[in-house]
Amino acid sequence: MKIRHLLLSGAAVFLAPLHAETIADRWNLGEIYPSVAAWNADADKVDAQLKDLAACKGQLGKSAARFKQCLDLQADLTKRYYRLAAYASEQAAEDTGNAAYQELGQKSDLLGNRLTEASAFVDPEILHVGKDRIAEFLKKDPSLSIYRFPLAQTLRKAPHTLNDQGEALIAKFGLMDGAGGSAYTILTNADIPWPKLKLSTGEEITLDASAYTKYRELPNRDDRKKVMDAFFGTFKTYERTLGVNLYSQLKQDAVYAKVRKYPDSITRSLDRNNVPVGVFDTLIAQTNANLPTLYRYFRLRAKMLGVPQLHYYDIYPPLLHSDVTLPFEVGRKLVLEAVAPLGNDYVDALSYGFDHRWMDTYPRPHKLSGAHMDGYAYDVHPYVLMNYNDDYDSVTTVAHEWGHAMHSYLANKAQPFVTSHYAIFVAEIASTFNEELLLQRVLKTAKTDDERLYYLGYALEQLRGTFFRQAMFAEFERNIHARVDKGEPLTGEALTKTYCDILKRYHGVQEGVVDIDDAYCVEWAYIPHFYNSFYVYQYATSIAASALFAQRVGANEPGALPRYLDLLKAGGSGYPYELVKKAGVDLATPAPYQALAARMNSIMDEIEAILAKKK
Repeated sequence: MKIRHLLLSGAAVFLAPLHAETIADRWNLGEIYPSVAAWNADADKVDAQLKDLAACKGQLGKSAARFKQCLDLQADLTKRYYRLAAYASEQAAEDTGNAAYQELGQKSDLLGNRLTEASAFVDPEILHVGKDRIAEFLKKDPSLSIYRFPLAQTLRKAPHTLNDQGEALIAKFGLMDGAGGSAYTILTNADIPWPKLKLSTGEEITLDASAYTKYRELPNRDDRKKVMDAFFGTFKTYERTLGVNLYSQLKQDAVYAKVRKYPDSITRSLDRNNVPVGVFDTLIAQTNANLPTLYRYFRLRAKMLGVPQLHYYDIYPPLLHSDVTLPFEVGRKLVLEAVAPLGNDYVDALSYGFDHRWMDTYPRPHKLSGAHMDGYAYDVHPYVLMNYNDDYDSVTTVAHEWGHAMHSYLANKAQPFVTSHYAIFVAEIASTFNEELLLQRVLKTAKTDDERLYYLGYALEQLRGTFFRQAMFAEFERNIHARVDKGEPLTGEALTKTYCDILKRYHGVQEGVVDIDDAYCVEWAYIPHFYNSFYVYQYATSIAASALFAQRVGANEPGALPRYLDLLKAGGSGYPYELVKKAGVDLATPAPYQALAARMNSIMDEIEAILAKKK
């Protein structure tokens, strides 16, 4: 039961603060707990409740009243833990160097693991009580109806649920979960000696991961090549170690699949939310079918950058530079205007959050980099972490993260706690939908062709990075997990070869679209998402769905807006694939992926028309 924040893909670079912060620019975590002492007092309540929960063992089938009492207790425990974890996590985000906050986070993790262990008997006992007896309880006590879907989820997983002892043992092994990801984080953030480079400007840099995301966009092509050569050269040095590390994670996933009697790792992973494997397979098939659209983008990129042959180190610099400064007040106004099609209630709630310290806005020393949303304090409100830097990228990030925040706000408001938490499968729809609305807003008022080209180019790169790149990662995952499931060994060198074949196909190397040096094929070692199995595909499916939703809402298609808002309000009250399908998008069919490709082509049509006019 660990909190997982909804994060932007990719790291943000810390920049020096541009503003003198005021209290209004900082979020108010005091609304969760007024002090660490209050946090500790609430944590003590968990200890007491854990004893009460232990007394429920063997009691679930006794009566409808006792059944409800125990389910209510577990729900209240979980809600309290989420609130505790949210406070601990966001205190640490405010100041990553604060040892007291780190200790609070560790206490939170230990508390969560104890809760997982204490709850391990619940699912096996629900299965023992049985579907018929539970149906009687639901009929006898209508207040149990809030548990109907969670109970259905448990009953559905009967073939993959162990007995009390087995579930308790797996819960104990939970302390070891994520070891591969933790080792990766320490190795890449603390132990690897990153190279120092001198750029053509004379600037000397230390090329760690954050610096890489910044300097791979440099306007000087030789500098970009130097950055990529040095960065991936460093990863190549640790190819063997990182290969062993990722292989250990893949083996762990394979073991869990076998223990829980799944045919393979992907089926187990997707079955957590009852997502058909067919969704994953359709995504990969449709992405490959639409690679000509990606190739068209790369050719357009080469033309706009003025290079005869696009290389891998040419895919990150913006197609057009913009010196436009967008202070937060301007960005705030743009976002509020952008989401106006979602109705006054949505806009008013978002505006209230801006005005009442739901967000930590600006960068500062020791603050966590990047951006995320935390919606786990159910009885309070969502929190957004930003590192706003007065540029368009910051504005899109505000739109993105507040898409998540409004999703949580609407779901928490409409759903009881037990069905409020939605899956990532749905989450990224809300965020990327808002990004599309923002694009539509800024295009309406763009004053020059260059400004319009900048926004359109930015949108193309977002579609490439969020759809095609994440689908490429997903295909790589599919491949390597399948091989480990079959008992095959995988070295770092083998991982690099596998990734290289997929990387080059997606970038049209054989067709002469992009030239990729073999040295860059160790890129898999740079991607932390591979330690969270079958996670990244949801970015690709979500942006495909949101493109179709945005198209329909923008066209004022009858019923499109209410269906979309109902999807957000549904939270976790149904299986995510089914909820999205009910809202009008079936991600097991080609339609949403074809719509995304059509959207990319329409953007490129407009860019080419502007370029032709400028000649």
